[in-house]
Amino acid sequence: MTTDDSGDRTEQVYEQLQYQTALFARRAERVRMGGVSDHNALDRAAYLLLNRLEREGPVGVKALAQAMGIDSSTVTRQVAPLVDSGLVDRLPNPKDGRAVLLALSVLGLERLNQVRVSRRALMRELLTDWSPEDREQFSSLLTRFNQAMREYNPSIGLEG
Repeated sequence: MTTDDSGDRTEQVYEQLQYQTALFARRAERVRMGGVSDHNALDRAAYLLLNRLEREGPVGVKALAQAMGIDSSTVTRQVAPLVDSGLVDRLPNPKDGRAVLLALSVLGLERLNQVRVSRRALMRELLTDWSPEDREQFSSLLTRFNQAMREYNPSIGLEG
């Protein structure tokens, strides 16, 4: 193999990666990664917000926005339906009576766990023909890819 062949092959790999990544993002969004059944569907923004609230505990809008890598008005807009549906509670901030904290409600935790179970079932179904080693390698590489994306643009938040 000549040096030019190696460069061409590398470009083909990057071309395939960018195309497959675009397909993945489209397909994942289309099924909303809701899991095996539609009744357990939860859109990406809601899923990530509920996960963050579970990890962080009660938190203010500004801190939540910063952790998520989005602006406060977006968090406010995304949290409103979660509050209305009882998945998130608004609590008085003991340090500032004018502010509120957002917290995962008991119902929110139940819903989050239902969605997680459903998503794991979907992963199990999609990867049923994969060897355990392939599943582990895919998980490891996808984690590494997500970390590289975060390092490329730290302002996107969502560590973990």
